[in-house]
Amino acid sequence: MNGAIAIYRSSVGKKVIMGATGVIGFGYVLGHMIGNLQAFPFFGGKEAFNAYAHFLHHSHGLIYVARVILITAVVLHIVAAYQLWRMSAQARPNTYERWDPVASNYASRTMRWTGPLLLLFIIYHLLHLTFGTVHPNFNREGDVYSNLVIGFQNPLVSGFYIVAMLALSLHLYHGIWSMFQSLGLNTPKYDPFFHHFAVVFTVLVTIGFISVPVGVLTGIISL
Repeated sequence: MNGAIAIYRSSVGKKVIMGATGVIGFGYVLGHMIGNLQAFPFFGGKEAFNAYAHFLHHSHGLIYVARVILITAVVLHIVAAYQLWRMSAQARPNTYERWDPVASNYASRTMRWTGPLLLLFIIYHLLHLTFGTVHPNFNREGDVYSNLVIGFQNPLVSGFYIVAMLALSLHLYHGIWSMFQSLGLNTPKYDPFFHHFAVVFTVLVTIGFISVPVGVLTGIISL
């Protein structure tokens, strides 16, 4: 037990936690994106999307188990990220030391901003499309497809969603790359593969998510 606590308190242990919880997050993001694409007419449209939503909400407790796992993973991920940031800040001897941007990339430098932005987006997204508390026109119980379309017909809502997905892309790319490192899977031989995987996964997921509000605004997805 003491050994496990010691590992957790170390930076390596916290990175492993971030990597493991990141795997859960990536799985959820991929599944959520695939589910969203069913809103397009050529992927089934209204009937398929509502059937997908009905399955999730009537899956005999499966959705609640998934939510508990996801929420736990998010909390652990945030706590580990904050603790790592604190450890890094305390270990830095001189806060005025010249910083070398070459040692990092844009995605890694923006993680401290994309993380909080995504947390705010998740809260808004739940209030918006899951609970319907921030949209006065959501009165179609059981018709998740129509609520989705009504929500994204507002350009401000779609714009915020798209910006959040772009932030997600930066977080995903750096997160995937860091995940392989945290789990000890990166080697000179396989690093190019992991790099390309991170790029391809991020691009596909980002395009998939952004395509839904764009589809609504262009009329491809409609009531």
